[in-house]
Amino acid sequence: MSLTAQLLLILLLPFAGIVISGLMGRRMPAAIGGWMSTLFVAVSCLLAFQVASGYFFVNGKSGEAFTAQLPFSLDWLNLGNSGWIRLILYLDPISAMMLVVVTLVSLMVHLFSIGYLKGENRYATYFGYLGLFTFSMLGLVLSGNIFQIYIFWELVGVSSFLLIGFYYDRPSAVAAAKKAFIVTRFADLGFLIGILVLAYHAGTYDFRELIARLTDTSSPYLSSAITASFLGLSALTWGLLLVFMGGAGKSAMFPLHIWLPDAMEGPTPVSALIHAATMVVAGVFLVARLFPVFAISCPAALEVVAWTGALSSLFAAVVACTQTDIKRVLAYSTMSQIGYMLFSLGVSGYGGEEGAGFVASQFHLFTHALFKALLFLVAGVVIHAVHTNEMSGMGGLRKAMPFANAAFLIGCLAIAGIPPFSGFFSKEAILHAAHATHPAIYWLGLGTAGLTAFYMFRLYYRIFWSRPADPHLHPHGGGVTEYLPLVILAAGAVFAGLIPFGEYVSSDGRVFALHTDWAFSVLPLTLSIGGILIATWMYLKQNERSDRAAAFFAGFYRAARSKFFLDELYGFVTKKIIFRFIGAPAAWIDRSIVDGAVNTMGVAAETGSESLSELQNGRLQTYGAWMVAGVFVLLLITFYYLK
Repeated sequence: MSLTAQLLLILLLPFAGIVISGLMGRRMPAAIGGWMSTLFVAVSCLLAFQVASGYFFVNGKSGEAFTAQLPFSLDWLNLGNSGWIRLILYLDPISAMMLVVVTLVSLMVHLFSIGYLKGENRYATYFGYLGLFTFSMLGLVLSGNIFQIYIFWELVGVSSFLLIGFYYDRPSAVAAAKKAFIVTRFADLGFLIGILVLAYHAGTYDFRELIARLTDTSSPYLSSAITASFLGLSALTWGLLLVFMGGAGKSAMFPLHIWLPDAMEGPTPVSALIHAATMVVAGVFLVARLFPVFAISCPAALEVVAWTGALSSLFAAVVACTQTDIKRVLAYSTMSQIGYMLFSLGVSGYGGEEGAGFVASQFHLFTHALFKALLFLVAGVVIHAVHTNEMSGMGGLRKAMPFANAAFLIGCLAIAGIPPFSGFFSKEAILHAAHATHPAIYWLGLGTAGLTAFYMFRLYYRIFWSRPADPHLHPHGGGVTEYLPLVILAAGAVFAGLIPFGEYVSSDGRVFALHTDWAFSVLPLTLSIGGILIATWMYLKQNERSDRAAAFFAGFYRAARSKFFLDELYGFVTKKIIFRFIGAPAAWIDRSIVDGAVNTMGVAAETGSESLSELQNGRLQTYGAWMVAGVFVLLLITFYYLK
């Protein structure tokens, strides 16, 4: 089978699940529809592994570097003098890696959902939405031009809206879906403008040509993008910042993060899919795709990426320490880890040792997908057993749910950066890259690492150790479809860090060897272990230490638990300012002036027609009189102009 056929099948097989659910969902047993959708994604996953292994081990290298391949290209839109927009399947190291990540996590979520959502009224519809989401994400990572990526970018937004609002009979789910959709649409407007700016100055939408033109110092395209300016910034800087705005919205970076915690209203497997490897890492993928332009031609924009990631990471870690909803803690954890990936890109250079941050970022994207999907799916098992998301309704579950306890502990150790678990190696690489180039961000990342270990083990102890909320709880054991994904993901969380990642994915396509510096790791590891020990002291057994700590930091604790009142601030700005002073006047103008003018014309036409209709009375005398009057008027006009 050709590479083109393999890529098309990887992309289209999840879409087949949509067709089955949409056309045949009500004509077949729900279980069959779920299994068929899962089977399609399984085949797509196997093909993704085959394509990735073939690319990395057989035909991906040209000389000493991995190069981009275009197995499929089709002229789509003719823009006249601006050339064509082409539909392209684009295969390079990061897209090959993302194929594996997206299909693997999607398969685990599909498999887990078979048993987890059994009995749901819209079972077939759910799998259709999962298929649409997977198709959209695969299309995004395989896109070969910046306009094509925008199309799939929006499809990801639509499918996430459907999944978050799956329980449409719950007002909270509907509100969360609308919130996610509106916030990300606002960010995507910036993305679209950035696309147009970059494409205008580069003269192309294709990634390979666009990157080449905007990184060549002798290129007239780069000169045009740099010399054109607005408000003191070059067009290139504006274009990259606006593109990053779209990425920051999708990846829930501060201050566009407010949709992410509310997105937990969807089914728990959906949270695993959105948070682990797909939607929220789209921003990281986007910056990585355009990384040569950021690093070579516009370091100032890359600095914005670095600080946005670092501050978002620290902010989310602080908020996570105070949340009591298990899924919200994991949501803020996701925001924090995505921040890690972004600031790693932001502190990176291009090529060789300078590109260590790029390698570390993509490595952490890979390891995070595995252990975060594991954590969310275990959370789903726990929530299914205790019927609440609140930690106060849990406690002491290690004996009742030993398998879930072990799996969650593995995920916590991985995200806390404890060796030999995978998160240690990718986090260590990120901190090492930041330490070498950007000390201030390194210290922020170091503090975040300690907080991460603390809040994750706070979560672990509150669920599985402290005093049971219900001593008589006897949860039912899950089936193979629930436990098998946990086993696979737990194995990934343990062993994925041993992959020599830099040999396959780097900023310039050349082999880059990541080395673990154990002497350097002493301080980060000490902070992580310290965070675990503090959490153990406070939460292993029921005590008042956490209450006393909350009372000691009362003001700060309340602010952090309320997410520093950003939701209230957004609500004030939108409802009290935008709606009242912009929306309301605009609505009045629309109703009173625009609609008023149209309505007046309609009334005038109606009145005139009624008046004229009265003349149609069927009396010849009336018609004759009007005819004589008309002739008289015409004669007067004629005499007036002839005199």
